[in-house]
Amino acid sequence: MTPAKLGQALRSLGLDDTAARLYLALLDVAPAPLGEVGRAAELDGGELTRAYDGLVDAGLASAAAQGADVVAPVPPGAGLEILARHRAAEVEESRIAVGGAFESFRRQRLAAYNDDLVEVVTGDAIGPRIRQAWASARTQIRQFESPPYFPLQGATDDALATLARGVTQRVVYSRASLEHPGHLTDVIEPCVKAGEQARVLPSVPVKLVIIDEAYALVSLSIKEADVHNTMLVVQPCGLLSALMALFEQSWHNALPFHGRTTRPGGLPPADRRLLWLLASGATDEVIARELGISRRTLFRRLQILMAQLGAANRFQMALQAQRHGWL
Repeated sequence: MTPAKLGQALRSLGLDDTAARLYLALLDVAPAPLGEVGRAAELDGGELTRAYDGLVDAGLASAAAQGADVVAPVPPGAGLEILARHRAAEVEESRIAVGGAFESFRRQRLAAYNDDLVEVVTGDAIGPRIRQAWASARTQIRQFESPPYFPLQGATDDALATLARGVTQRVVYSRASLEHPGHLTDVIEPCVKAGEQARVLPSVPVKLVIIDEAYALVSLSIKEADVHNTMLVVQPCGLLSALMALFEQSWHNALPFHGRTTRPGGLPPADRRLLWLLASGATDEVIARELGISRRTLFRRLQILMAQLGAANRFQMALQAQRHGWL
């Protein structure tokens, strides 16, 4: 991963720009006096002190053993776990707030609506309406994607055609999407290769497609999607604004998902694929299935990669892979 992408990952965990910049410098020059690290990051005075204190609070840095003024990075597991939980809690609070607002809306107003702000689409009418929505996009499509999947023939071709005509597609996939048999290789990877911007969260609250800023297609909830074959078409209103805000916050907190399988410098495509599947949160079973290998072979390849990168565990391997540009 490039320094810019690693900095973005640190900011996604709640560190500010100066702390992220200092951490990158720390990885390059430490162990070293704090002032020397600050010069590498172009920080000094109170700004340097605040950035370093932020790293210490996050469990990412501390004084080295050989001197109180000498600082170094420390194994980040516990600190990053706390930061990640804070970010997940923020997303969960947003999800609950928007979900509660929508439930109130549905109970109080949806049944009585006679204008065209919200339209209820059911049954066989869902498929044509989805295809019409993709064809109508002009600038961008934002999407939450998760099973269960509506059986819509040609849906991947529609997405690829939309990308081909220059429409930006940003998709937040649930982890269940990666684990759904065949979905990664048949749907996700072709779209990412064609230019789709993809990220991953452990789960998404609804199945959602936002077309430009014109309207949204939304299921009632993930659990209801396979029970009630129903979709809402939401026109510009407060609910649409809330759905767009929910998407943007979820996008900000999601893990980037890269579909490239080659790297200048010769990292084997299979190892490249293994690393980004691991970084995307896929389980060992899913990784082994997607690579067509046994779990025993998977563990052996992980051990080889950790040895190549000088890593003692998977987290260190991911961090070193990022620094080497393998992710």
